[in-house]
Amino acid sequence: MTTTVDTPGGASTGRRVQAGLLLQRQGALIALVILVVFGVLRYGSDFATGYNVSSFTGDTAKYGLVALGMTFVIMTGGIDLSVGSVAFLGGVVAIKVSEHGLLPGLLVGIGAGAAVGALNGFLVTKARLQPFIVTLATLLAVRGLALQIAGARASVAAPGGFQKLSTWSVLGLPVAAWAMLLAFLVGAAVVHYTPWGRQVLAIGGNVDAAKLMGLPVRRTTFSVYVVSGALAGCAGVFLGSQNGSVDTAAGLGWELTAIAAVVVGGTLLTGGVGSVMSTLVGVLLLQLIFNLIVFENGRGDISISSYWESVIRGAFLLVVVLLQVRLVRRRGTGGRPA
Repeated sequence: MTTTVDTPGGASTGRRVQAGLLLQRQGALIALVILVVFGVLRYGSDFATGYNVSSFTGDTAKYGLVALGMTFVIMTGGIDLSVGSVAFLGGVVAIKVSEHGLLPGLLVGIGAGAAVGALNGFLVTKARLQPFIVTLATLLAVRGLALQIAGARASVAAPGGFQKLSTWSVLGLPVAAWAMLLAFLVGAAVVHYTPWGRQVLAIGGNVDAAKLMGLPVRRTTFSVYVVSGALAGCAGVFLGSQNGSVDTAAGLGWELTAIAAVVVGGTLLTGGVGSVMSTLVGVLLLQLIFNLIVFENGRGDISISSYWESVIRGAFLLVVVLLQVRLVRRRGTGGRPA
């Protein structure tokens, strides 16, 4: 009979791994709380006022929708680089029908995004191409298509009901913010309580094992790209409705912001492990950085370039990815240092 003895070094390593897992899962939330407290203490009522909260959450909504779709894709071990261009396309086509109101624009924008997502899913599952290459190609193609539809100039919405997202509010928060929260709650429920959600995580964890288990790998993978495209298209409609127009630079870099929010929220780039609500925390955290920079510049004590937003976001992302790599290595070696 073999007896297993826990050595002090092994116990210490186990505690470090558990601490690392806690930091991975809750680190973004801890950082978000710290920054909110800092903002309240430093900027007072101006930061905590209803106007700032309303403006911040309303502006964050479109990025949140894109990040939500990206979460599902990354959970399967894939990537979707086309979401920024898809959001641009969704906003442009929605504005083309804006004279008919918000609902037609919303349906057309979501439909355009879902169509691009279906193309991505088909090429990944049926043609068996790498998601990185497929979505990089559609990133370029879809932006070119959107520019052609827009006539290579900013698209301006027709006066009327299409721009209601800029004025509607409930309990002091814009409808766009409530829509984002509802989407994340539904997404979290789907991941935790439906077979589809479990299939997404299983595919990301081990696609070969998922196939052996008889899971519909191709169908589920196809569906996550459709969902990602539809949510990106919806984000484009939100942009057009809130601003009343869609500029030719709209959506540029949104895919990187979404990936950063997903990873900072604790979802592994390798797939199989992730949390929808943690992605929401990641989105809020990264957007709050920009909000704090604006307030700091407003004080006039020092001037911080908006480019520091990208620097700080990149630093957050790098630290989280390094942490993930270390955790994956340790878990893969049974808790021993790699």
